[in-house]
Amino acid sequence: VGDHRPPTMTSLALRVVTVPLLRDNYGYLIICPTKKVCAAVDPVEPSKIIAAAKKEGVGITHILTTHSHWDHAGGNKELFKLLDGKVEVVGGANDGIPCATLEVKEGDKIKIGSTVEVSVLDTPCHTRGHVSFYCTSLLSDDDKKTGKRSPDTAVFTGDTMFVAGCGNFNWGTGEQMFSAFQKIGKLPPQTKVYCGHEYTLRNLAFAAFASPEDDKIKERLKWAEGRRKAGKPTVPSTIKDEWETNLFLQAKGPSEITKVRKDKDVWGQSH
Repeated sequence: VGDHRPPTMTSLALRVVTVPLLRDNYGYLIICPTKKVCAAVDPVEPSKIIAAAKKEGVGITHILTTHSHWDHAGGNKELFKLLDGKVEVVGGANDGIPCATLEVKEGDKIKIGSTVEVSVLDTPCHTRGHVSFYCTSLLSDDDKKTGKRSPDTAVFTGDTMFVAGCGNFNWGTGEQMFSAFQKIGKLPPQTKVYCGHEYTLRNLAFAAFASPEDDKIKERLKWAEGRRKAGKPTVPSTIKDEWETNLFLQAKGPSEITKVRKDKDVWGQSH
């Protein structure tokens, strides 16, 4: 798996800032440096999000909500009010997103500033209308004419895909979660994966238990332990890393991903 130091988005056209929230949640700022604006992903603690945006010198134009659970969508109303309603609140159709001004579905696109394009991926199962947000960007304003894009890409997966893990099947089926994972897994391998929680240690501990001979999982667990001991996040991952160490992504079909989910739940009762 190699050196797992999370790469930082430093593209001239796209920056991502990770904002730790609550006990183990992550919110994010997706920044268009050209226009000095950003989208806030799952901003459950508005004060921390606003402080992060201020530190970066950017204004918040969008709230991107992966799903309706309070620890992701619970800050929408307050942030909307703090921004005087001058913000687009985006969420999946039929997921009951608080303050939603734009309900989206598979294939819809949202522009952040002048260079960042967000494509919506329907990834229901954890909630009925859970969506993930896939970001690409032009290299600069000048590239609008050619359409040339940066190799930097990122996907914000909420509680669908975690680093080496998978969300609970609260509202859906193994078929839905398998479809969601395959959809995310088809993104370019260098795509950075930004998930909703810091669950990596437990996810990899289970993976090492379930696949004790897998050296890549052992190596990645050791790396993650070092990151957490240093007080650092384990996000972002990459699609390549997930194919190598995420047992849910490696599942061959709906029945297998369902079995891995059940096996992890049973394991979790004693660990």
